[in-house]
Amino acid sequence: MPAPGIGHPASTALEHPNPAVTMALIRTLRGVSPVFGNDCFLAETAVVIGDVMMGDQCSVWYNAVVRGDVNAIRIGHRVNIQDGAVLHCTYQRAALTIGNDVSIGHNAIAHGCTIADKVLVGMGAIVMDHAVIGEGSVIAAGAVVLQNTVVEPGSLMAGVPAERIGPVSADLAANGIGRIAKNYLMYAGWFKEDLKGS
Repeated sequence: MPAPGIGHPASTALEHPNPAVTMALIRTLRGVSPVFGNDCFLAETAVVIGDVMMGDQCSVWYNAVVRGDVNAIRIGHRVNIQDGAVLHCTYQRAALTIGNDVSIGHNAIAHGCTIADKVLVGMGAIVMDHAVIGEGSVIAAGAVVLQNTVVEPGSLMAGVPAERIGPVSADLAANGIGRIAKNYLMYAGWFKEDLKGS
């Protein structure tokens, strides 16, 4: 999978012209600042630190933390990181890579793993170091994907520890993965429009 969030016009937080980005807590650490693509939205209480590169039209919601302090975090386009989610890595061992059109649900944790395109990580789910989540998969709410797990594309994973309970149906792909990703583009648009009017 190509490195997401790279190869498009981007700005660091400190020079970003978009007020929908600069109102969050954005911190440079050890001389490395987060870099954002075009048309992103970060809620007022979102936190983004250090070696983070984020693609276009991403959103980071209330009390979500994207902490690139100990390793690199690379996030593709149209990724929504919902309220209370935590994205982190392991020092010198496990970076975090997220593809395009991914939804990280409320209070979910993605830690030092690789998540391909068009994945839904459900509310409260945990994906651990060196896990690889294949394209078009769903990690059910509350599931725990253990370290080094490789999830084949199009899998529905549930339980603790998470196990494959079947393929993602066409309906779940369209009305779960696709619908949530598109809706979060719409929700972020509401907030950005509100900022323009204030």
